Amino acid sequence: MSVGGDVIQDDQRFERVRKLAQTKAAEGASLIQVLHAVQNSYGYLPIEVQRIVAEVMHAPLGTVSGVVTFYSFFSTEPNGRHGIRCCLGTACYVRGGVRLVDFLEELLHCKVGHTTADGMFKFEVARCIGACSLAPAIAIDDKVYAKVTTEELPGIIASYYEAEGSEQ
Repeated sequence: MSVGGDVIQDDQRFERVRKLAQTKAAEGASLIQVLHAVQNSYGYLPIEVQRIVAEVMHAPLGTVSGVVTFYSFFSTEPNGRHGIRCCLGTACYVRGGVRLVDFLEELLHCKVGHTTADGMFKFEVARCIGACSLAPAIAIDDKVYAKVTTEELPGIIASYYEAEGSEQ
């Protein structure tokens, strides 16, 4: 939770989460449906939000946390303004996808599954992005980059910073 004036804002957001979860639960929604609705409203599912959902759903926190961490469509931290998915499907893996992941972790100063410190990118791997003939491939938002090399990655990343008028 934040300090100062942000505590009130957090409290208000948590109260909205509680009301949304209660409404969905009263409608007979499953835990997954409640979590989807809450994530769509709150943006992600930090442990404080998971506690609220667990309380409302009369479920152990471990159960809620297990569902959140099991399904890849739930996030426990804020998403970046852009999503980077590095493909590690068979074709991309064989053609150097792991090198791209390692290079991106270093370039972004961010591990897979996390958001960069500046909030610009959420970095994830994908088992397949449907671009096998273009391997190795990455996708940033909805744009697929084909036959990517580590030499190209700094320029690709820099183009997103340039488009937003900020520096890396």
